[in-house]
Amino acid sequence: MPYVEPPIKRAVTFFDLQNLFLSSKSAWGYSFPNFDPVELSRLVITRHSGWKLTGIHLYTGIHDSKKSPFWHNFWTKKLASHKAQDTRVDIFTTPLHYNSGVPSEKGVDIRIALDLVRAARLDQCDVAILFSRDTDFAEVAKEIRAIAYEKQRWIKIASVLPDHPDFKRGIDGTDWIRLSKNDYDKCVDQRDYRN
Repeated sequence: MPYVEPPIKRAVTFFDLQNLFLSSKSAWGYSFPNFDPVELSRLVITRHSGWKLTGIHLYTGIHDSKKSPFWHNFWTKKLASHKAQDTRVDIFTTPLHYNSGVPSEKGVDIRIALDLVRAARLDQCDVAILFSRDTDFAEVAKEIRAIAYEKQRWIKIASVLPDHPDFKRGIDGTDWIRLSKNDYDKCVDQRDYRN
């Protein structure tokens, strides 16, 4: 029996901020995270009839203020600005770990995965939109489909990726939403947090 597709779909965006930055850098050469996740959320939502933006989740590791004051200040200011910009913004940060002086994120992907599954299980969204190219999230897509079957309800998961020849595929098990450079440029954050 097919699940009933709701006429108005509650859509929630989940941003792996570092992954989105590295993807936009690789695709279009941007040297710092100049995107506005609130505007990107709005852009994607308005392109789909019946989608209503109900939540925006931002995830990133934060540099140590002593080891990298520039990036610590950049992300702290950027995240605070987006939180003030829209009441639907929720932020998850974790300190970066430094192995041999090289920063690495720990726990961000797990937090995103848990939040995606929780949102589906608790009926907090009808559409989960993931701004990431991390293929590990294919397991989350499988789990969300299992939840849809278990709850007998319509749930969609989509992944957003740059529309670029180097990026052939989105995350398996998700609908792929291609983001053109022109679309991205419409959502460049006019505030510069590098100062």
